Amino acid sequence: MNQQFDYQIGGAYTPPSGTKIVSRDHTAQPAAGLYNICYVNAYQTQDFDAADWLKNRKDLVLHKNGNPVGDTKWKEYVLDITTDAKRQQLAAIFNAQIDDCKTKKFDAIEIDNLDTYSRSQGLITADHAIAYAKLLIDHAHGKGLAIGQKNSLELGTRGKQAGFDFAIAEQCGEFNECGEFTAIYGDSVIMIEYARGNFDKTCKGFGAKVSVVLRDEDVTPGGVYAAC
Repeated sequence: MNQQFDYQIGGAYTPPSGTKIVSRDHTAQPAAGLYNICYVNAYQTQDFDAADWLKNRKDLVLHKNGNPVGDTKWKEYVLDITTDAKRQQLAAIFNAQIDDCKTKKFDAIEIDNLDTYSRSQGLITADHAIAYAKLLIDHAHGKGLAIGQKNSLELGTRGKQAGFDFAIAEQCGEFNECGEFTAIYGDSVIMIEYARGNFDKTCKGFGAKVSVVLRDEDVTPGGVYAAC
């Protein structure tokens, strides 16, 4: 995937000149003439719809001692994927978003927060995460869409074995993990850094083989951007 990439999940805007691949939220439209990845946050609520989940789908939000379990950094709640029945219900919700991505003519899917189990206070396991991912992967493939693993290097090869086609690795240069991603996915990796020094290091080590982009952490439309 060694083509110029832009990460636009914070809001769509005209891609910089030379861009060949772009990732946008599932609510956005794809960029004409580019390879478009559709962002779906399938393991957590979004900050803007958290209250709706607690009101209308409370049983699908993970709870501990009667309180919803949250990802405090992003003001999102963790979804409960601990049983097959709940995984099936959640997959039906997010597979509908995948269907919408297909209708809009996106080319691929990016599933975020696969690593939510690490923020679940021990209630969700990697096995739960993979079992749920498999439902989304199979649905995406059935629609003719590629689907990417987001982060979660600690899963080793399990993501690829489950069927993920490529990886999106945030801050792999910062944490010295980029080589481990390419060991699993070869050149089918997109690397995103949020600090110039880490971006420069990642470009030097991997920019000749894979897509590397610098963005601001809030992926602000028209914000910090560089590619190599």
